[in-house]
Amino acid sequence: MNRYWFELKEGVLFSLKAIRVNKIRAMLTTLGIIIGICSVSLMSTAIKGMDKAFQEGISALGSDNIYVSKWPWFDDHEWWRIRRRPNITVQDFDKFQSLAKKPIAMAPTIISMCKLQYNDSYIESALITGTTAEYVKTTNFEFASGCFMTGIETDGARNVAVIGHDVSENLFKFVNPINQEIEMNGVKFKIVGVLKKMGSNLLGGFNPDNQVYIPLGSAYRYFVHRFRSIDIVVRAANTAMVKETAEEAEEVMRRVRSLKYNEENNFAVNQQEGLTSRFDKVVMVIKIVGFFITGLSLLVGAIGIMNIMFVSVKERTKEIGIRKAIGAKRRTILTQFLSEAALICLMGGLIGLGLAVLASIALDKVLPTSIQVDTILIAIFISLITGVVSGFIPAYSAAKMDPVDALRYE
Repeated sequence: MNRYWFELKEGVLFSLKAIRVNKIRAMLTTLGIIIGICSVSLMSTAIKGMDKAFQEGISALGSDNIYVSKWPWFDDHEWWRIRRRPNITVQDFDKFQSLAKKPIAMAPTIISMCKLQYNDSYIESALITGTTAEYVKTTNFEFASGCFMTGIETDGARNVAVIGHDVSENLFKFVNPINQEIEMNGVKFKIVGVLKKMGSNLLGGFNPDNQVYIPLGSAYRYFVHRFRSIDIVVRAANTAMVKETAEEAEEVMRRVRSLKYNEENNFAVNQQEGLTSRFDKVVMVIKIVGFFITGLSLLVGAIGIMNIMFVSVKERTKEIGIRKAIGAKRRTILTQFLSEAALICLMGGLIGLGLAVLASIALDKVLPTSIQVDTILIAIFISLITGVVSGFIPAYSAAKMDPVDALRYE
């Protein structure tokens, strides 16, 4: 065992010397590995970051929520047929609320867009959600300051608002937003609460960080038409009860709409698993493309390393003959050249990993990323395996050389 480790140590030292002598060649050889490892590391950090942000966003909204809407989130129905469906009204919600027994909370919501302004700071187009005080019970919102709207404020359709973290950051950089007034399309609203950062830009309009919440009556008064359809957010008691609660929501809504047994639903019961399923499909496409690019880069890099190792073996044929003549075994020569190929790949892998980390930090400002230990370990492992595989044939050809022929080589 001690002899084996000594041979390995000697092989590594010879390899480092060879790499040091041919620095430029070694660096050019590693380009394919650098690109491949950078690609796979960057893809992994981006996917994990997106997944983490997506799950946080879903969690903030309540992972056990059901949404009764006029429009299905993901469906192949013709849009013009769905457009003919009757709107869900506040009166429908009141009936639904009186009949549904399984939900622990429910609230009507309606969405609009408007311009937000505070002094000289403004957001050109922000998402506004009109709802009731019960809405906060359907979420996992956490507050940086203040609180959600009270029942008195929502029932009286007062001009109060709860803003998301990003809205607060954009409009109130150096001011405490609580009790300040913002203009929403020229109408002043007093801020009563600011949410902690918890959303994800991957959720689009569902991201609570980029929203403003106001009373439903105020939304109807200033921003939306009375005949717009609302959504009903329903929260199940727990994730195990989601299916039962969704089935009851469908049954109750059919009763609200007085639908006969043979009539199809003129509403949709949406669940967040639909968002998760769509997200997973997008991630799968990204993975396939990423692995293809990575595999191609590593293949090009491996071929380049194999060629350079063959050149290295040729250049050092006499050295190999001398070492064999004084007693070096085949495994010693094999270990030396395998070590050299592995070290070249490892060097390229570490450079690629460093570039991926820097790119992830820069990318995090636009798209969430997450650098994790397993990504680093996988990148190092792939580098070493690529080096061993690509260097094996040249190393084997060096190991089986006849020492007499090698010594005669000029």
